[in-house]
Amino acid sequence: MQFNSRGSPALLFISGLLSVSVCQAAEVDNCKVKAAVEQVVKPIMEKNALPGMAVGVSVDGQRCVYNFGVMSRDTKQSVTDDTLFEIGSISKMFTATLATYAQADGELALTDKASEYVAQLRGSAFDKVSIMNLGTNTAGGLPLQVPGEVQDADQLMAYYRNWKPDHIAGSSRTYSNPSSGLLGIVVAASLQMPFDVAMEKQLFPAFGLTHTYLSVPADQIQNYAQGYTWKDEPVRLSAGPVALYAYGVKTTATDLLRFLEHNMHPGQLDAKWQRAVRDTQVPHYQIGPMTQGFSWEMYPYPLKLDVLLAGNSEQIVFKANATAKPEISQTAQVELLVNKTGSTAGFSSYVAFVPARRIGVVLLANKAYPMADRVTAGYNILERLNSSQ
Repeated sequence: MQFNSRGSPALLFISGLLSVSVCQAAEVDNCKVKAAVEQVVKPIMEKNALPGMAVGVSVDGQRCVYNFGVMSRDTKQSVTDDTLFEIGSISKMFTATLATYAQADGELALTDKASEYVAQLRGSAFDKVSIMNLGTNTAGGLPLQVPGEVQDADQLMAYYRNWKPDHIAGSSRTYSNPSSGLLGIVVAASLQMPFDVAMEKQLFPAFGLTHTYLSVPADQIQNYAQGYTWKDEPVRLSAGPVALYAYGVKTTATDLLRFLEHNMHPGQLDAKWQRAVRDTQVPHYQIGPMTQGFSWEMYPYPLKLDVLLAGNSEQIVFKANATAKPEISQTAQVELLVNKTGSTAGFSSYVAFVPARRIGVVLLANKAYPMADRVTAGYNILERLNSSQ
């Protein structure tokens, strides 16, 4: 059952408006859910002076979205169910899912080398880098960002062609936007269509995402939240050579929650998309406390907050870490928490879900704020939801 409504009561919060999209049906459960969300969101908004947030919660198949604050400090327009947020690196999950769909459709295999699909890269280091390596950030030392001098597609391809690995593919993980960028390029080549067309004509419709975009259309600009930097300077995403593939999705909390729910329980998807979803959650490497799937990051559940924070720490995100055999077995019946963070200059996001408990949470904000605060908030909401079941 989905329950999601508009026209909610407004409360005075900090110096602005807090509005909550109140769920209908199952009112007793809704009171618990609403309380769980508000107990976490109010302090985090106060601490970080966040203009607005949208929080999506899924509990046992019931969906609810709560909206807080404003989408623009200038206009004072409230965050609503239609507000679009930049989700940063959570976009990588869409790219990864398109890749596993291409595999399910017989267009590629994740074990194939990247250069098999990009003629310009034949004879380069990518003759020894698999598509799996690209989706698990284990190509051999691709950096976090594309070098600043790389500005267009031709320069990007020249960068890849000349890149030299620091170590053997698969031996170490370095979180990397260029890695996801090349993954998107490979997938588009395998499907023989532009990447944005594949996303908009195949993936988004398959998951029922009606308000999710790579390029926000003119009739939706009024719903596109204004982002703010750490210093409260207004900013939105600027196009970069890998933005389309690695961090360019804009969406609503409702749509992202729908994507999360299909990842929790993909049974309502077409068979190929079901396989695609499951293949993104196969464990491949152990990186400290975190198990690396095909872009998704996973942990045995239940777990302590400090373990989740360690797996999302600067050590894991910004530094190279040796890989090990995953501690989670694909065949073992182990409960998992699956998560992903996302950031742009002016937006912050976090998603986490526990399939076995049928609980999940989406956090979207139109300001940059610390990853640890997002992870803590998501964890605390899930713990409250779990204890209330």
